[in-house]
Amino acid sequence: MATQRTHHEHLGHVLFITAAAAIGGFLFGYDSAVINGAVVGIRKHFGVGPVEIGFVVAIALLGSAAGAWTGGRLADRLGRTRSMQVAALLFAASSFGQMLPFAVWDLAVWRVMAGFAIGMASVLAPAYIAEVAPAAYRGRLGSLQQLAIVLGIAVSQLVNYLIAWLAGGDVNNHLGPLEAWQWMLGACAVPAVIYLLFAMIIPESPRYLVMRGRTRRAREVLAEVEGDGVDIDARISEIQHVLRTQRVPGMKDLRGPALGLLPIVWIGIALSIFQQFVGINVIFYYSTVLWQSVGINQADSLLISFSSSIINIIGTFIAISLVDKIGRRPLLMIGSAGMAVSLATAAWAFSAARVAAGAVSLPDPQGPIALIAANVFVLFFALSWGVVVWVLLGEMFPNRIRAAALGLAAAAQWIANWAITVSFPALSAWNLPLTYAGYAFFALLSFLFVAKWVRETKGRKLEEMG
Repeated sequence: MATQRTHHEHLGHVLFITAAAAIGGFLFGYDSAVINGAVVGIRKHFGVGPVEIGFVVAIALLGSAAGAWTGGRLADRLGRTRSMQVAALLFAASSFGQMLPFAVWDLAVWRVMAGFAIGMASVLAPAYIAEVAPAAYRGRLGSLQQLAIVLGIAVSQLVNYLIAWLAGGDVNNHLGPLEAWQWMLGACAVPAVIYLLFAMIIPESPRYLVMRGRTRRAREVLAEVEGDGVDIDARISEIQHVLRTQRVPGMKDLRGPALGLLPIVWIGIALSIFQQFVGINVIFYYSTVLWQSVGINQADSLLISFSSSIINIIGTFIAISLVDKIGRRPLLMIGSAGMAVSLATAAWAFSAARVAAGAVSLPDPQGPIALIAANVFVLFFALSWGVVVWVLLGEMFPNRIRAAALGLAAAAQWIANWAITVSFPALSAWNLPLTYAGYAFFALLSFLFVAKWVRETKGRKLEEMG
């Protein structure tokens, strides 16, 4: 009985520290969706057109690519937890800057800073979680990153809805000294401060501690996270042996025969790109605009966006329950198949859109079918690619290149996200059905890619990767 209680206590402790690290994912999700509510307000306040607003929305993602690229190397210099603290401070500062912009260019600068902080957090959380989680639970604990992202999206949309409601349904109305959309952007400071507080109390990664020669503290942390049944001396020796054969990884360590990079690095980059090229973030950045474009009013569009977030959370819980049972590859392939079918269905439904007196509408049955297909797409993404890519990026690379390879793969993910985000307004204005057919095509390609190139990592120790 005592042993059982000890096991549960140690597992609870691991869950706490990995959940704390995953708050970085919450910031990612929160910032991703907060702009959805503020876009209309920014356009009206500054009197700018779709090109400028697309630039302001997407510019944060280029900051995120830079943050992801820097975050891996910073984590090897400062440590995982200290780097999280830096990311939290940058994000808090950028939230206040976004809340009080003088002009659109100034807002864009603050969004780059917010993006940089989120990019750092997107690398730090999966790397840290992979390094502290026992192998048997690593998939489920790694899934906390994506769970935090989808919770961040949902909470952000709920906060936006409440702020808009308090402002009488118009985000350009004043609430005290500021307009409603400014409060939406300023609210990002709250999760940033919570992230900072948690990053100050969780222990440093045992692999980083061993790397820095602090084996006594590494032993203590391993005892906390691995439990009583593990030979701590053997684990320390295993980590030391791996570290002895490596240096702090850099770009030169990623070089290989496949177009200048190691094949495993290309696989990580491709997973990141496919995760974005299926168009998932179109739903979360532009969903309110998308549903209005096919004839649904503003209030109902906000409600549909929030319901998509709830479906996203449900799918994420399904993935968490399955990722260590059926494995990474099967989940990815199930998700790819489901996304390809639902996106193709949405493309067909949108092709029936009609324009009357300048207003766009979808007839029956295409209107309800488009709604259902979009939410089925969100569900299949959430139970597969949303979770599994983050789990894989945290664990698939050999120890000697993990931080650098994860940084490069995450940077590729942000650039792909930027490309989809910045191109969607123009593509959808040109041909919305064909745009969705394009996303369906990438979902189909992702299925073939996983079948051919992705190896299963379920249950393997990090020291065995490579």
